[in-house]
Amino acid sequence: MVRLLISVLAATTLAVSVAGAHTRSQSHSVWEIKGADVDLVMTIPVLEADRLSGDQSAPSDDRLETYLSERVYPLAGGSRCPVVPPIQTLSAAAGFRKFDFTFKCATASNLQVHSAAFFDVVPSHTNFAQVQNALSGEFTEQLITAEHRTVDVTGGEGSRLKSAHFVEFIRMGAMHIFTGVDHMSFLLGLVLISRRLRDLVFVVTGFTIGHSLTLALAVTGVLRPHAEYIDALVALTIALIGAENIVVQTQKPTPVALTVGASLAFMALLEGVGLGELPSLLLLGAGLFTANYLMISGRLRDAGRLRILITLVFGLIHGFGFAADLLELQLPPERLAELLVGFNVGVEIGQLILVAGATLLVVMLAKTKIAPPRRLVVDVASSFLVGLGVFWFVSRSYA
Repeated sequence: MVRLLISVLAATTLAVSVAGAHTRSQSHSVWEIKGADVDLVMTIPVLEADRLSGDQSAPSDDRLETYLSERVYPLAGGSRCPVVPPIQTLSAAAGFRKFDFTFKCATASNLQVHSAAFFDVVPSHTNFAQVQNALSGEFTEQLITAEHRTVDVTGGEGSRLKSAHFVEFIRMGAMHIFTGVDHMSFLLGLVLISRRLRDLVFVVTGFTIGHSLTLALAVTGVLRPHAEYIDALVALTIALIGAENIVVQTQKPTPVALTVGASLAFMALLEGVGLGELPSLLLLGAGLFTANYLMISGRLRDAGRLRILITLVFGLIHGFGFAADLLELQLPPERLAELLVGFNVGVEIGQLILVAGATLLVVMLAKTKIAPPRRLVVDVASSFLVGLGVFWFVSRSYA
């Protein structure tokens, strides 16, 4: 049964991985309604803007302004409100680009806000919209998705969405797992390394505890994640879990541990001369941690109990990746805890559904006696995870 589960998850992950890693796609908009006049400040991560160029070069301000003005605007009585030139380019924090639009609507009644930006590039994109009525003082928050691109802001549906925020964030968390090839790949690595159900319970428990600690640290402000560092470290965890599978199978951890440690030390040296985004101390610390962990796990006969601690660390990293998305959007502090909890609950639900679906498929396949050799599956899938994790880690470190 266990080896069938491994086979199913391996096949599933290998099939979806050809599409590339899921990178969270989000933007932030602030709409200020002043009667029939609407002011919009659109904040876009640089990564989102760069996606618009097939050659990966940064699009010009003019191109971004044209792209956004064609897709993001208010509606009054069902009619599109025209933009009032000029569109202003505002100063923004590092890693972001910001634009200010002014719209003149024909009427102040039956207002809606509409955004179709980035859905043509990333269908899973989400826009976090904050809408403030300057006359009434009413403030609402909305989620604009590919399935829900237009939102009422003068009553009606807006009030319904306002009460459904927690559910919306649960849905986002679940979809993050279903569309996140990097997180699915890491889950595959955990299943591959778990020979028994007890081992799987250990690693999943550690991973869940890590998510919970991440929430507490993020909400209280004790630690605030650096998004680009976290994305790279998520990739490193995928490569590391694959490498651990290999050293456990071969019982020869020294060559793999030395290679990983030396590679990260070399990247730290490159950062010291100005090449790379990750700090040298972070790279050196990661190299020391991974090399020692691989040496220990490769020599233990039963590392199941040790892995609950390791997966707790991995859970912190992946969880900070989730939290970073929301924290960077500057959501109201009084709602932040609720939103983060909802998102994390959705992540856990997504993981449970994924494992339950794979288990059901395993039960069906078990009746047909389909079970490839475990060693072959582990060797091939682990090598794939190492290659995929290294590729993502390097590309995210030098983006």
